[in-house]
Amino acid sequence: MPRPDSRPKPEPFSPNNMTDTVIRQRFLRMGLITIMAVYFLIAIGGVVRASGAGMGCPDWPTCFGQWIPPLEESQLPANYQQIYAERGYADTRFNPVKTWTEYGNRLVGASIGILILLTLVYSIPFLRRDKPVFWLSAVVFLLIGFQGWLGSQVVASNLKPAMITAHMVTAFLIVSLLIYTLTRSQRDTLRQLRPGVLPDRFNTVLGIAMAMTLLQIAMGTQIRESVDVIALDLGNANRDIWREHFPVIFYIHRSFSSVILLTNFWLVWMLIRHHGWHTLTGRFGIGLASLLLCAVLSGITLDRLGFPAYIQPLHLLLANLIFGVQFSLRMMLGYVGGREQEPGLSG
Repeated sequence: MPRPDSRPKPEPFSPNNMTDTVIRQRFLRMGLITIMAVYFLIAIGGVVRASGAGMGCPDWPTCFGQWIPPLEESQLPANYQQIYAERGYADTRFNPVKTWTEYGNRLVGASIGILILLTLVYSIPFLRRDKPVFWLSAVVFLLIGFQGWLGSQVVASNLKPAMITAHMVTAFLIVSLLIYTLTRSQRDTLRQLRPGVLPDRFNTVLGIAMAMTLLQIAMGTQIRESVDVIALDLGNANRDIWREHFPVIFYIHRSFSSVILLTNFWLVWMLIRHHGWHTLTGRFGIGLASLLLCAVLSGITLDRLGFPAYIQPLHLLLANLIFGVQFSLRMMLGYVGGREQEPGLSG
C-alpha cells in the first residue's frame, strides 16, 4: 500500500503572512509601474502618429542605419534619399524633430520590455501559490516581443493603417492582461474588503459600458484613419474645413458619447452610494467620472478647433484609461467580500 504523501502542501496566500504580503506588494508595485509605462507608450504612440513622425526612422531596429540617430542631415550619406527610395520609401527627408520623436518612442518601448521582464521575474513566487499569475505574466512577456515585431512591420509597410491598428490593439491587449494579472495577484487582500452590496444589475451594466467603450474606441480608430486621408489630400492644411469631409461614423461617434457618459455616471453614482467615495472602488468610480469628463472635453476640442494635433493623443489615451478603470472595477468586484466572479482562470 503506497504511503501517503507527507510533503507539506503550499498554503494559499494569507494577508496575515508577512512573506506573502511582501511578495504581493512587490509584484503590485512592479505591475503598476509597468501598466503606467504601457499607457505612457500609448500616449507617445499617439504623439508619433499625430505629428506625422511615424517614418522619422525609415528602418528598424536602426534609425537611418544607426543605433543612435543623427542630429543633422550632414551626418547622413549624401545619397541617403536614393538609398531609401530604392527600398520603397519615396521622398525620405531627414527631419530631426520627427526622427527623435520616433526614436524616443522606440526607447520607451524597449524600456517597457525590461519592465515586463521584471514583472515576470517578480511573478515566479506565484508558481507555488497561484500559477495563473505567473503564466499570464509569461504571456504578456511574449506579447511584448510580438509587439516589437509588429512595430518593425509598421515601418516596413510604410505606415499602413491596418498595421497601425494592429499595433494599437496589441498594446490594448497587453495592458488588459496586465490589469487582470495584477488584480488576481491581490485577490486575497481584496477578499478582506467588505463594501456595501451593489444592485444586481450593476455588473451587467458595467459589462455593457465596457463593450460600449470598446466600440467607441473602434469608431475613433476609423475616424483617425479618415483624418489621415483627409490630411494627406489637403496637405495638412485648412484644418478648419476638415470637418466637412468627415464620414458619417464621426457623427455616430460624437452622439454615442452621450450614451456612454450617462451609463458610466450611473455606475459611478451606484459605487459612491453603496460603497462610499472613500473606499477603493468608490475612488475608482470618481477616477472614472473624471476621465470621462476629460475625454468629452477633449472630443469637443477636436471637433470645434479643427482636430489640433496635440489633442489627438490625449483623446486616445483617455479612452484607453477609461476602459482600463472599467476593467479594473470589474475584476475587483469579482473578489471583494470573498466573491469569485471574475471570468475564466479560476482556482
